[in-house]
Amino acid sequence: MIEEKGMFWGWYVVIGAFLISSISYGARYSFGVFVMPMSLDYGWSRSVVSIGASINMMVYSFCAIFLGRTLDKVAPKWIITTGAIVAAVSYILTSLARTPLHFYLTYGVLCGAGTACMGLLVVNSSVGKWFIKKRGIAIGISTMGVSFGTIALTPLAGYIVKYYDWHYGFIFLGIIFVLVGVSLSQLFMGRVNPESYGLLPDGDRRIAKASDADHAVKYPSHLSNKGIFRNSHFWILVACFSLAVMTLMAAFVHQVAYALDNNIENVVAASSLGALGFGGFCGQFFFGWFSGVVKDVKYSAVLGMIIMAVGMVILLKATTTQRLYFYALIYGFGYGSLGPMMPILVADRFGRHVLGSVYGWLTFFMGMGGGIGPFMGGLIYDLSGSYTYVWQANIVILVGCALLMLRLAPKTASARQ
Repeated sequence: MIEEKGMFWGWYVVIGAFLISSISYGARYSFGVFVMPMSLDYGWSRSVVSIGASINMMVYSFCAIFLGRTLDKVAPKWIITTGAIVAAVSYILTSLARTPLHFYLTYGVLCGAGTACMGLLVVNSSVGKWFIKKRGIAIGISTMGVSFGTIALTPLAGYIVKYYDWHYGFIFLGIIFVLVGVSLSQLFMGRVNPESYGLLPDGDRRIAKASDADHAVKYPSHLSNKGIFRNSHFWILVACFSLAVMTLMAAFVHQVAYALDNNIENVVAASSLGALGFGGFCGQFFFGWFSGVVKDVKYSAVLGMIIMAVGMVILLKATTTQRLYFYALIYGFGYGSLGPMMPILVADRFGRHVLGSVYGWLTFFMGMGGGIGPFMGGLIYDLSGSYTYVWQANIVILVGCALLMLRLAPKTASARQ
């Protein structure tokens, strides 16, 4: 066994995951800033523009199937580096888009594939393999990068779009991806798991007994697709997170346009995404910590979905700057549960050695739900001339997800199924 001096390498993986998530999701959630200017510039309806975000999510989710299995075998740095380069090219090409088809191919297909290689599936699966006892707090911290990036990049993107042009906003994001994404992945994400380097999870220096691996619960080192699909609790996770992410993407993509419809100033409306990100930043740390304290991790997920529903109730009346920011903080805090809860629940129910495979399939179905959200939000707006029905539907869906999550069996029972 290798004696590691200094800080346990798993915490360097957490740092890398945090920063890479900042770039990837900060750019993704900045998309709402571009919806109205693209619509006005080209005369496209909001549903037409939103289809680009929907395709992006669906391609992202399709790639997750293959990335999940690959992550259980290959160092994540090569996956992330490839994704950063592809995403950078896609953003620059998107700035040159002149037709919906061109936009769908560049932002929808190419960017979806690139950002999939830098998504939470990749970075949080990597983090989850380095920790057992400290998994909740480690994944909570790494997931905070999603909100940190949203706080940092969405107001900046809004500023560029307002004072320069939306084309320059996409170019800026492309440059960030290639410069920062490649360097971070090569620096921090070069190791697959601690055992490959003679180390133990959590930086534990004692000799691990077979009986206390993954908290004394016997998990498989390999799980076939058939084994995943036959587990009924996998499908509960699929339903809950797919529907919750569907509501999330509808809110992220259409929140700024909704604020502008209520005569809230452009930069303020864009900055509300940053406020949502700040709420998520706090929520991701809280729910990561809370998952290690509560009796069953599922209760942490239930609480997060209920808080998201409360946020949607507030958004129905968010016609002023103050109410918009209040909604963003509440909803953001609740949405902060989703990122850490997905990998923690998967590792808790299936084990960390197959985390990539199971999480990959979960991400696939989750992305399908997320892909529907922006399009449905835009379509409902085009048909009704209002976002009211979108937000009301989100409330009903989130409450339903919270109730369904309560049916998830304890991890020991789930592991045997």
